[in-house]
Amino acid sequence: MHIVIVGAQWGDEGKGKVVDYYSGKAEFIVRYQGGNNAGHTLVVNGKKTVLHLIPSGVLHPEKTCLIANGVVFDPTVFFQEIESLGNAGVFDGSSPSNVIKVSERAHVILPYHRVLDRLREERAAKGQGKIGTTVRGIGPAYEDKVARRGIQVVDLLRPKLLRQKLERAVEEKNILLQHLFKSELIQIEPLFESCLELGKKLQPYIADVRSILEKALKENRSILFEGAQGTLLDVDHGTYPYVTSSTTIAAGALSGTGIGLKSNAKVIGITKAYTTRVGTGPFPTEIESTEPQTADRIRTVGGEFGATTGRPRRTGWLDLVALKYAVEVNGLSGIALMKADVLQDFESVKACVAYQLDGKRITHLPSCVEDLEHAKPVYESLPGWKKYDPKKVHKLSDLPKELQSYMKFVEQHLGIPIVLLSTGPGREETLILSDPF
Repeated sequence: MHIVIVGAQWGDEGKGKVVDYYSGKAEFIVRYQGGNNAGHTLVVNGKKTVLHLIPSGVLHPEKTCLIANGVVFDPTVFFQEIESLGNAGVFDGSSPSNVIKVSERAHVILPYHRVLDRLREERAAKGQGKIGTTVRGIGPAYEDKVARRGIQVVDLLRPKLLRQKLERAVEEKNILLQHLFKSELIQIEPLFESCLELGKKLQPYIADVRSILEKALKENRSILFEGAQGTLLDVDHGTYPYVTSSTTIAAGALSGTGIGLKSNAKVIGITKAYTTRVGTGPFPTEIESTEPQTADRIRTVGGEFGATTGRPRRTGWLDLVALKYAVEVNGLSGIALMKADVLQDFESVKACVAYQLDGKRITHLPSCVEDLEHAKPVYESLPGWKKYDPKKVHKLSDLPKELQSYMKFVEQHLGIPIVLLSTGPGREETLILSDPF
């Protein structure tokens, strides 16, 4: 069996914990899109680990972790994580290159991508159109990829080809830097030398990841596909232009790895019991201005600050209209419901079941971002639940009845079951209701 994990909201749903749990049952764990703009936070035995690029499954022994072609790959961040994991004893004396492989087809994030990302955001902040990126160079790297001037991982091992590609890319970047941003120009020679050094260091990790997965599929080995960001940040199906630069929905697992439609996979969508968003863009159920004390309470209790940037996350009630959309575009077969424990001791909780737009009640997500900005949530209120001890939750009936009712309410609106409930932040604080493996 193969499992695809996707975020069903605007990211930050708690995918790291779910991937970590399911990694115990899979043999291969694959990152298939995004880059180090993702931040998966795991708590194992009380110790917090944040990974931005390396698949979360690396914390389990005897797993193969793959970074596939759909990822934009920052070698500097990669080696920082390797060092951090090594210091934590994750590799247990073995070489990390035996555990982690990077696709030769993945595109490389280079210093000029980060520079351009920062300069564009700074320029946009003075006027309009600020997206609120992580300034990690993700968008500019994907831009080079689709414009056919990107640098692939395999190019780092081919000096002649690498220099040709860098010269072509740098020529255009320097025109932008000089005439639009009035910034320092890129010097080709030190950039070329640093890329060669990174290539030598990276060589033991480089592999034909597609072929590894093809062999695993033929041998019926279990594979877990780890998505980053969330459905509503998808470049095609999200709240454009306030989106990321990759395909975050389940279909991205196919294009981001090259495994084809022959893979018979279940898709699990991750959602919080409420909703958050980082950066700018429409957010119908946001309560920062309407219920500021509640927003602060959820953010404080839930630790709602970006794992990558540290930015406070905008907070709101659960949006079932947007979540139903995520069910449809991903073909979700089940939901993992996270952070219901954050809403403990609320007298009541709300869930958005429709929008009011131009005097009409609608139950679909508008395609135009301008319409979504004007959409007003239609809420249903449900009784809150008292505090419970996660250590005493072993089955559904151990949960407060009000939380059970909330879960049934969500399932009825989405038309699919909740297969996993996170009862607390730790790895062990997880209630499995149905095992997709």
